[in-house]
Amino acid sequence: MLLLLALAGLLTGCAELLPKSKAETEAIWSSFDEARAAIDRIEPYKTTRSDLRARGIGVERDPTITLLSHVDVAIRFPIGGVLRAEDVDPGIRDCLKAGKACNAYQINVRRTKRDRVGNFWLDTFRFRREVDVSGWTFNGLILFVDDVAVYAVYGGQPTIHEVEVERNPLGPLQGWGDWAASKALP
Repeated sequence: MLLLLALAGLLTGCAELLPKSKAETEAIWSSFDEARAAIDRIEPYKTTRSDLRARGIGVERDPTITLLSHVDVAIRFPIGGVLRAEDVDPGIRDCLKAGKACNAYQINVRRTKRDRVGNFWLDTFRFRREVDVSGWTFNGLILFVDDVAVYAVYGGQPTIHEVEVERNPLGPLQGWGDWAASKALP
């Protein structure tokens, strides 16, 4: 009886033996809502680069930020082609007119967690693997003329929840044909 209890305890705790992983961009925000609120606090033509730096947003400290040149900004907003100048936000228009005085912060944050769930033995022998993926992504763009923010926008995926299932009816033998073919060919 004691042996059966020990075996049952071992089998129920086996799911904890499955691999887990996280992918995080080091950022000052711990959620999509925090990041959105930070961008929403930017007041065009009032918020300065030093104001943002005081809030923790700056290329010096934040690995989520890419500094874009005026050329990068012009490529993103092709005024004169599909867009007319009067159809875009005044901040975008003023930034493009400023030439080299225009630059931008592009912000990209990704926080995801991958947990293998399900039966330990089916997973170990590759019969069935199930991965629960959860997290969020955030991207933002802040345009500057000199050191004044003139435009800010954000996007992303506030909630990620995906389930990946890999099923191999032959388990560890599933790929033997490919392996054998690779060994047979000179």
